[in-house]
Amino acid sequence: MTSLEHSAPSRRDVLAGGAAAAVSAVVPFERGLAADGATVTGVVYERRGARRQPDDPGIAGVLVSNGREVVRTDADGRYSLPVEEESIIFVVKPTGYALLHDDEMLPRFYYIHQPKGSPQGLNLRYRGIEPTGPLPASVDFALTRVDEPTTFDVIVFTDPQPESHAEVDFIRDDVVRGVIGSTAAFGMTTGDIMFDDLSLYPRLNRIIGQIGLPWYNIGGNHDLNYEAPDRTHSRETFKRIYGPAYYAFAHGGALFLMLDNVNYLGGGKYEGRFGERQLTFVANVLSEWPADRLVVACMHIPLRNYLSPGEPGTNTADRAEFLKLLSGRPNTLSLSGHTHTTEHHYLGGEDGYAGGAPHHHHVMTAVSGSWWSGPFDHRGIAVADSRDGSPNGFHVLSIDGARYTTRFQPANGQSQMRIVLDSEFHRDRKEIYRDFRMGQLLGSPIPQESAFATKVIVNVFDGGPRTSVEYCVGRRDPVRMQRVTRPDPFVEEEFARNEATKKPWVKAEPSAHVWEARLPGDLEPGTYCVAVRVVDEYGREHRDHLVIELIAGEAGARTRPG
Repeated sequence: MTSLEHSAPSRRDVLAGGAAAAVSAVVPFERGLAADGATVTGVVYERRGARRQPDDPGIAGVLVSNGREVVRTDADGRYSLPVEEESIIFVVKPTGYALLHDDEMLPRFYYIHQPKGSPQGLNLRYRGIEPTGPLPASVDFALTRVDEPTTFDVIVFTDPQPESHAEVDFIRDDVVRGVIGSTAAFGMTTGDIMFDDLSLYPRLNRIIGQIGLPWYNIGGNHDLNYEAPDRTHSRETFKRIYGPAYYAFAHGGALFLMLDNVNYLGGGKYEGRFGERQLTFVANVLSEWPADRLVVACMHIPLRNYLSPGEPGTNTADRAEFLKLLSGRPNTLSLSGHTHTTEHHYLGGEDGYAGGAPHHHHVMTAVSGSWWSGPFDHRGIAVADSRDGSPNGFHVLSIDGARYTTRFQPANGQSQMRIVLDSEFHRDRKEIYRDFRMGQLLGSPIPQESAFATKVIVNVFDGGPRTSVEYCVGRRDPVRMQRVTRPDPFVEEEFARNEATKKPWVKAEPSAHVWEARLPGDLEPGTYCVAVRVVDEYGREHRDHLVIELIAGEAGARTRPG
């Protein structure tokens, strides 16, 4: 069976029929009708078999949108919406129903109305949208009824970002292989699916499809058609393959807003901004969503980031307007990627979010880490540790009703933290790296007389402002560690030693999730276990250990390898 026979809505799902008025139209945040007064009508129906049957019933109360206005279907499943010269009409999947999908597990929930196709004058490098012709008499959407528990997991990828077939191999072998068999409800990628070469979409989609989960996508700044002069036609290739640049769906009683905040300015430049039309769509969907239900907003560019909080390309300019729309809702979360760092932010009144606990914004770890920088491991795959010291990997979002947690999953199976010792006083260590193996300067043995000058450094890969860290040596009392902003010394050394396999722009950056404390100064020579205890952002406990050796002798007694 072909992909089209699985898809919804395909041309064979478009029924000829008269227009019917939809009921319960949402009052728009700022109404904008089509300039020519054109209208699209159709039916949202329940498909009960492999193919559509004449008695498949319409579904009442389902939201349908043109990317601005949002309406509910009437008792017969019919809707009507204004449509512009170029529009994408899509259904907002409700809880208790599933979308049809193609062979790559990409949900098909939209109809592209672009009669002339992508403008020929753009001279796009990657194929855009073919002319769709006149608007059909009825644009219909198929849903299938399913049981959806309110407790479920979501696999969250961000920034897989391969720029070559070799890096697609890395994604396949380093990440996808380990996710196959997951019991998650679905997965998503929050942008930078590619690294500019959009011809790699089909191959990566086939690989991600092997996970066997419905997979939702939004675009990043590296998923743009750069030939476009502005935002209007900057997602032509993305739309052809994945559908609307922004949309929404519900699952298990939670609402997912899949948003596009990459505002393309032309000439390769962009900023973080949702824009008025998209914010209107968000307002209209939220007006139909109960205030006590969970809302998860997914985007590419962070609402705010630690590294460069004033940089337009790494922050969202209209985040205050967006957060005002979420205000008054006690259960909200937003997820992003883009910066190849891991960050937790809690945004309050100064950011536009009013009422109750602050809004939690989580910048997720990149699948590609440091853009697939080396060195290469025993499999020939780039180690790709992120510039803030986290391993490359992904997150699992766990939802239970209106509650949620996230969990970081390193691609290479590491624990949730890295513990090293920082006992050297060389600020620029490159000149002495040749004398010591990787990591030797960050571990044991160390001279006993240097113990108090030695810091225990803990990088909690998914740590944040609400994380607490403590360590103890042997049976001594625990020592509370201090969260500091500094580069991870391990990744500093790793990048410095591997210039040949590192992307040229990659360097160790100040990390938002490093803790440090000095060793006790009264330790006698001997071997000790340093036990680290972490309580993370959600109150979960994690433990890890480091064995240290203190030796009697001069400060320069550290032995060289061999």
